[in-house]
Amino acid sequence: MAIQVGDKAPDFELKDNHGATVRLADYRGHKNVVLLFYPFAFTGVCTGELCALRDNLPAFVNDDTQLLAVSNDSIHSLRVFAEQEGLEYPLLSDFWPHGEVSRAYGVFAEDKGCAVRGTFIIDKEGVVRWSVLNDLPDARDLNEYVKALDTL
Repeated sequence: MAIQVGDKAPDFELKDNHGATVRLADYRGHKNVVLLFYPFAFTGVCTGELCALRDNLPAFVNDDTQLLAVSNDSIHSLRVFAEQEGLEYPLLSDFWPHGEVSRAYGVFAEDKGCAVRGTFIIDKEGVVRWSVLNDLPDARDLNEYVKALDTL
């Protein structure tokens, strides 16, 4: 079951596409976080979603908000994907232990071996304030993220 609105967001530590360690706790007290889980780099719907975020980046990476995108790909795949698509926000690898953070948020599809499309907006205190889950083939509505961020 996915983490619910009002729940404390599970803390995590993952490597980004450059090998740097990213901790959710590092944003506590400083920034809201848009935590976006996606199945795999280089796939059609995922690429479309992440490029749409890239094209609207000031809404998701600014003085008040940080976007963190998580997949079960290796950091090496994520590095190439980010370079190819011009993605300048952190792509985090939940590769090993495989899907550990995705499972903590309740968005890991055991039968597929990857995360479903789950998005969590976490406030500066570390509380989930908004979330949406979509099946693998269904893209999310970027405008819904903006509306949810506007309420914080």
